[in-house]
Amino acid sequence: MNAPDMTSAGMATWDHTRKSAHIRNVVTRAGADLRLRHPWLRHQNAIGVTILCIALAGMLGSAWLYAHGVIAWWLCIPVAAIFASFTHELEHDLIHWMYFRKRPFAHHLMMALVWLARPSTINPWIRRDLHFRHHKYSGTARDIEEQGITNGQPWGLRRLLMLADATAAIVLRLPQAPTWKRRAFLLLGGLAAYFPLGWLHWGLWYCFLGVHGADAVAAATGHAIAWPIALSQAMPTIDLLIVVWIGPNVLRSFCLHFVSSNMHYYGDVEDGNVIQQTQVLNPWWLWPAQLFCFNFGSTHAIHHFVVKEPFYIRQWTAPVAHRVMREMGVRFNDYGSFASANRWSRTPTAAADINAARA
Repeated sequence: MNAPDMTSAGMATWDHTRKSAHIRNVVTRAGADLRLRHPWLRHQNAIGVTILCIALAGMLGSAWLYAHGVIAWWLCIPVAAIFASFTHELEHDLIHWMYFRKRPFAHHLMMALVWLARPSTINPWIRRDLHFRHHKYSGTARDIEEQGITNGQPWGLRRLLMLADATAAIVLRLPQAPTWKRRAFLLLGGLAAYFPLGWLHWGLWYCFLGVHGADAVAAATGHAIAWPIALSQAMPTIDLLIVVWIGPNVLRSFCLHFVSSNMHYYGDVEDGNVIQQTQVLNPWWLWPAQLFCFNFGSTHAIHHFVVKEPFYIRQWTAPVAHRVMREMGVRFNDYGSFASANRWSRTPTAAADINAARA
């Protein structure tokens, strides 16, 4: 059998399946070499638990410092959001059964704890099915997970609102659903997926915005609002929870969804073509958002090729992965996707026709 042509000209003739396989081989080998140099990386369960403990300790520690007046709210929120971003990466690894696969109690306890740290998200056991579907149908009309975070939507105020608010993301998608059955599925499915922590999270957030927004309007007009005694007594606790728990996750989830929805392509992606599913999105000006989603835009595309590597390995092998991905045609910092509603081809009309045909 002839040896594969590994010259630039030869690789340019490869189809997407062969290019994807080459990327997987190179990245997998980089991870294996890394574990040979650092044997402690083989203790994957212990590493996952350690990261979880550090993240939870960071969130609880920043909450304690704020509650005792050591740090201000404007410092507590971003610090807690950074620690919460670790738990998102852990949840993603857990969804792919990377920790305690053979010890169900420990596995599901970790799942519960990372959800508790991030109550703005959907039930992670429900998300597991959606995420596996995302990998199978990434970028197509069957990719429910990416649709939920606005992938494929035209840019504007509506999309920004949907990125910032999970409830708005559900409600504003209802008119786009083609049938009443589909609308009922979106509404009832969304409500079920966010129960119970999401209901608590967004309920506290709306209460906070509503009370303080109404008070601000009343003060500006020279009036005062006589709130129920129970609500007035509860507001100090609600304000505390907003700073140490709710606010950090509003910030974190907005940054994650902004980055994720723009580094994934949608609408005219060829089924099974991993090269077209994602781009590497890591310009310097995106670092404020990357800070709160653990450099997601730079490394998540690697995961589409090598699914079973933990997030910290992806960060470590990213230079090798980026080099081979660029050679194989994966796009880097493709800003045109912002104008084309995340289409790969830059032909929105044709992409919309493909998308409708697949629905």
